[in-house]
Amino acid sequence: MEISVDISLYPLKEEYVEPILAFIKGLESNPKITVKKNQLSTQIYGEYDAVMALITAEMKDVFAAMPHSAMVMKFVGTNRADVEVDW
Repeated sequence: MEISVDISLYPLKEEYVEPILAFIKGLESNPKITVKKNQLSTQIYGEYDAVMALITAEMKDVFAAMPHSAMVMKFVGTNRADVEVDW
């Protein structure tokens, strides 16, 4: 089963850019996962177990390094990586 996940990370500190970039780099470390970025969130697409394992590992790293962070995620039960959005 393939899924899509939209993730927003909010480090609750003034120096927030580097932790966000490091989180995205961690998501991009798995070649089986498709990662797309925009200014508001990051979308990841792939096989359910691989995506969930990656999210679990990266989220644990974020909270270990920055316990005062928030993440918001939205899940869709299909891989929507090829869907073009016409704004």
